[in-house]
Amino acid sequence: MAQPFVLPDFYVPYPARLNPHLEAARRHTKEWAHRMKMLEGSGIWEESDLDAHDYALLCSYTHPDCDADALSLVTDWYVWVFFFDDHFLEIFKRSQDRDGGKAYLDRLPAFMPMDLSADTPEPTNPVEAGLADLWARTVPGMSDGWRVRFAEATENLLNESLWELSNINEGRIANPVEYIEMRRKVGGAPWSACLVEYVARAEVPKSVADSRPLRVLRDAFSDGVHLRNDLFSYQREVEAEGENSNGVLVLETFLGCTTQEAAEAVNDLLTSRLQQFENTFFTELGPLCAEMGLDPAGTAAVLAYVKGLQDWQSGGHEWHMRSSRYMNEDAPTGPQLPGGASGMAAASIRLTPRAEAARWRSLTHLPHQRVGPSQLPEFLMPFKTTLSPHLEGSRVRTVEWARRMGMLEAQPGLPGSHVWDERKVAGFDFPLCAAGLHPEATPEELDLSSAWLTWGTYGDDLFPAAYGRSRDLAGARATNERLSLFMPVDGSPAPDPSSAMERGLDDLWQRTAGPMSAKDRRTFRESVEIMTASWLWELANQAQHRIPDPVDYIEMRRHTFGAEMTTRLCRIRHGERVPEEIYLSGPVRSLENAAMDQATLLNDLFSYQKEIEYEGEVHNAVLVVQNFFGVDYPTGVSIVGDLMNSRMRQFQHVATHELPQLYDDLGLDDETRGILDGYVHELENWMSGILTWHRGCRRYREEDLRAGHAAPWRLNGPSGPGTSAARALTLFARMPAVRT
Repeated sequence: MAQPFVLPDFYVPYPARLNPHLEAARRHTKEWAHRMKMLEGSGIWEESDLDAHDYALLCSYTHPDCDADALSLVTDWYVWVFFFDDHFLEIFKRSQDRDGGKAYLDRLPAFMPMDLSADTPEPTNPVEAGLADLWARTVPGMSDGWRVRFAEATENLLNESLWELSNINEGRIANPVEYIEMRRKVGGAPWSACLVEYVARAEVPKSVADSRPLRVLRDAFSDGVHLRNDLFSYQREVEAEGENSNGVLVLETFLGCTTQEAAEAVNDLLTSRLQQFENTFFTELGPLCAEMGLDPAGTAAVLAYVKGLQDWQSGGHEWHMRSSRYMNEDAPTGPQLPGGASGMAAASIRLTPRAEAARWRSLTHLPHQRVGPSQLPEFLMPFKTTLSPHLEGSRVRTVEWARRMGMLEAQPGLPGSHVWDERKVAGFDFPLCAAGLHPEATPEELDLSSAWLTWGTYGDDLFPAAYGRSRDLAGARATNERLSLFMPVDGSPAPDPSSAMERGLDDLWQRTAGPMSAKDRRTFRESVEIMTASWLWELANQAQHRIPDPVDYIEMRRHTFGAEMTTRLCRIRHGERVPEEIYLSGPVRSLENAAMDQATLLNDLFSYQKEIEYEGEVHNAVLVVQNFFGVDYPTGVSIVGDLMNSRMRQFQHVATHELPQLYDDLGLDDETRGILDGYVHELENWMSGILTWHRGCRRYREEDLRAGHAAPWRLNGPSGPGTSAARALTLFARMPAVRT
């Protein structure tokens, strides 16, 4: 069968190396697979299939430095997971038996007990037998925290197969953002990252395991593994097996392009994720270890873990080019050694011109270009906005609140901090947004919601103006750290506020958190801290003058927009009537993320001129898309508009199809179903209210931007003979620094 596209030129920045215990692992894992009844008689594999796939070669490439015992064990894990994938395909996907597949998956967690002395069921198939054996051999040497993380990653890997099966049943192809998120679970790379900790004897310290740098490293690693696999497996999955969960197919459908063009775009995204991995390692990991006070052993464990992820990335590429499981005709390979293995070769490092051009392009954007009024696409908005009848009164009280908090004046000792005046805050009209978000709010509730929107937007405007232009990242961090003091969980008094940010938060926290339980206060404080910490991420990118990677941008944009804070408040209002695990379920998370992305992409479309022309920003989805695809502004608007509307369609799909299925799967009672249906309606109000606000406020229109900003491309300063150098220095001082 002819290949559907020519494999692209891959960016492989680390050398692939081979573990010397390869042959021992091959012998061991074949014996183990026979013992688990995965071969002859299973109806899934014959011994020849196992030989051809050569998972021992995969693990020898991905774990080149471990001993023979560890290599054999991890190879058994990969035999198990690939057998599971083919077993589930053959038994449930081909027959589209969702009920049978769910019953099958529901039994598997019982074979991963946290307490190893607990009884487990009697295995009824090779997947159950293999999991029981591997769990007992693996987890005794690891901490309880690692066991929990590994069990969760394994369950995600297993359970998200139902998402794939549902999409196959419906003939549905995911949108790109949805696909990346779900692929991390069903693709299993986070599971592989946990095994890296085991094999490298480098368990990540608990204090940093959930931090942004470690999360981004894990996610970028996962996306790289999955996107690479999608390129090599397109022919088998899409053409032979009828799968529709493949990144090439997703982009081919979304962009309406050829398969070859989609493959190149997937490879570009793979490259971007690897370069995000590198950027996070070099700019975020060291400061994290210092900030958290990791001792030498803890720091060494983190570095060994990162090295293990790098080894996996390059080794996985080398294996894909050799395994009979994949499309790899004419794939470039390194030098050959006896047995068909590639050498420990710097020759396997591939730094492609296309990859380096993309890196350079992301660092050399010219700020403050004239772009003209923001171009807007068609907005898919199936929900109508109802405004609170208390809007007019809240408009007056919100401006007064901002004045009372000190937001309409410069902050003492902080140059560049006079970002708002009364005309601006009145024109921004945050009560209009709140009135659409909460149409049934009382006057007091509407004022509180309006004040939160005011405070969050003030901080978002203040940080780049006061700390971004001066590159004062240390000052921004110190300011951010103090904010947590004004959100006490235990009711203890906060210090005296020293700025408008602190004064506003102190007031809002007392009015909001007072009726909450300690648990809800802690949860809500975390959501506020996520938002304010994301402002530091923006400043760090601004200091590098780096346009973000598309995936990192989409995910961080939810934080900078404060979307989690909004959804968390909605949940808290529901009290304890909905178990937390339901909010953490795949369908509910998909629903929330789709709503958040629809709103953030909408905001970026409206704010393009404000951010790109007047503020010299690099954080805008349209700019990110322009940079990634190398396209002009109108094309970037078209792509972002399509993505925004596809997220709205996904929201509707989840609400209509996936949530009712979740209700039935969990056997939820009528009260819980009613609360969750009400939550869907709240998110509908949230999206429609945000669009209404953008259309009605005076924050993004060109005439308001001209009135509120000096033209950034006009050289202000001294004029006349002999002053050209001074004017040039004025312009230079306003331009973001470029760091390569």
